[in-house]
Amino acid sequence: MTSAPDSDTIFMRQAIGLASQAWGQTHPNPLVGALIVEGTEVVAEGWHKGAGQPHAEVEAFAALGRAPAEGAVLYVTLEPCSTVGRTGACTNAIIDCGIRKVVVGAVDPNPAHSGRGLQILREAGVEVEQGILEDECNDLNLIFNHWITNGTPLLAAKMAMTLDGKFAAASGHSQWVTNEAAREDVMRWRRYFPAIAVGANTILKDDPSLTSRLGSEVFCPTRFVFDRHLKTLSAPALPKLYSDEFKKNTVILCLENAKADLVEKALGCGVGVWMLPEDDGHIDWSVFRARCAEAGICGVYIEAGPTLATEVIEAAKVDYLFIYKAAKFLSDAAASGIGSNRQTVKMTEAFELADVQHAIFGSDVLTRGRLLK
Repeated sequence: MTSAPDSDTIFMRQAIGLASQAWGQTHPNPLVGALIVEGTEVVAEGWHKGAGQPHAEVEAFAALGRAPAEGAVLYVTLEPCSTVGRTGACTNAIIDCGIRKVVVGAVDPNPAHSGRGLQILREAGVEVEQGILEDECNDLNLIFNHWITNGTPLLAAKMAMTLDGKFAAASGHSQWVTNEAAREDVMRWRRYFPAIAVGANTILKDDPSLTSRLGSEVFCPTRFVFDRHLKTLSAPALPKLYSDEFKKNTVILCLENAKADLVEKALGCGVGVWMLPEDDGHIDWSVFRARCAEAGICGVYIEAGPTLATEVIEAAKVDYLFIYKAAKFLSDAAASGIGSNRQTVKMTEAFELADVQHAIFGSDVLTRGRLLK
């Protein structure tokens, strides 16, 4: 990572803030922010607002509305693109406008393009500094970075638990494990991901809406329900996800041999059904991942209860974990917690996270990171 002057760090952090203006709205494209500085003054700002729309650099040039002054510097959170897709190459726009210095946060993770934009700029005589707040710039694009390098969606599991790893009291009561600030952060991540998933047990116990509610905005992504045998359709009352105004965003994931009458009932409600093969007593996660890729769903936020959380961690079915820990503990062996009876012998058998990030919400703590497999 490049050692940067204080001013570079300050301006790059502003660019990160600009990129975040389009939080969850750019898929499958990355979040990118840019600003133009003349002397010590920010004279123009821009951010990428969505696929097919102008890139952040072009937005900043348009906001400036004139040629940049001599010595102007462009700050951008991600390496400028060098290929012509639905929009022009940003490297050409930078060179044509006369900017002679560019400060970059993260390098393009796409192996086919990584570093090419920087090389083109340097060959054109543009001074380039890179790696400013690189980790923070990369963290903006957890989904894009995984999607572009693997060609598969980022599957992330979220769980909320007490200090002793319990999801709920022995009675099943779980509202609320975490505090209001932590739950607000969950809403923020729901807005970031293009899809949310839960298990059938969560549907039957909590009947969630699975929408993101931030301020006055109510956003509904694709909503997946892991329900192998369609037991949520046998419940006395129809779950909200199958009857609310966003029901067309709901997809039930069941086994290929699920009862035909229940499949028809689901379709009659207006929700989608993906019938997937079985793998070792569970829905085949590799097929689910492939179906998401085919549908252009580049990330899924799985709100896991103890059963689903245990499955996805121990079988390495997910790529990323969000673990909210409340400053409380139940000290009750009968309360539901994560993990099977693995009979571990050494700490080397522990599951580990990489690229770990922490956030504090009053008394509660979020730990998130990539699950090592």
